[in-house]
Amino acid sequence: MSNKTPKLTVVGAGPGDPDLITLKAIKALESADVVLYDALINESLLEYAPKAEKIFVGKRKGCYAYQQEQINELIVNRAKSHGHVVRLKGGDPFIFGRGAEEIDYVQQFGVATYMVPGISSSLAVPAYQGIPLTKRGASESFWVITGTTKSHKLSQDVYLAAKSNATVVILMGMSKLSEIVSIFAAENKQDIPVAIIQNGTTKKEQFGFGSMQTIGQVVLEKKLSSPAIIVIGEVVNQRAKLASIHKEVQEEIVS
Repeated sequence: MSNKTPKLTVVGAGPGDPDLITLKAIKALESADVVLYDALINESLLEYAPKAEKIFVGKRKGCYAYQQEQINELIVNRAKSHGHVVRLKGGDPFIFGRGAEEIDYVQQFGVATYMVPGISSSLAVPAYQGIPLTKRGASESFWVITGTTKSHKLSQDVYLAAKSNATVVILMGMSKLSEIVSIFAAENKQDIPVAIIQNGTTKKEQFGFGSMQTIGQVVLEKKLSSPAIIVIGEVVNQRAKLASIHKEVQEEIVS
């Protein structure tokens, strides 16, 4: 048993680009005795915890290294035997990241808990493509919705979001894309702009743009798959304008 105080810090690693982690998150990693990390984090971040035991507890394509109940128990056991456990999660742990669930569980066992927010992929990934989630004259609000609920179904909130004029960001929704298209088409929004961004903010980033009517074909042509973010709304067209401006600037420099 360790003579250190059992402690858990749930840390947001950001959307993928290792430079988008916060200073507070780096300090937590530097003081960690154990790091439990997920599949979507950039593994170069583990270099900030050179002395810590590192355990992969994520999932890839539905293959679980650990079930959630096992992760909860592992946090408690390692906190009591080693001291400071850092639970490193992609994006922000409180946005579809189960961070709150893990904190609730370990607090029952007298483990001190702390939270370090991360930059959410729902915000940063569109931004990297020049897509503002809100813009005067185009969108006054945005929804961030999970594409896959606990029962493995599409969130009912998508039906409500499709009725609004808000920007809609859907995480973990690629397997439900045809269903999403049907919902928006039923609201007569088959021409609304759509962006799909895979592996956003990383070197492997790929993207496709179209309308609700054409995005299925775009996905097939570009072979887009998970992990990806779906962005729906008039703000997607802002990216084309930004790209056009960038091209004009480059042409002016060359000439």
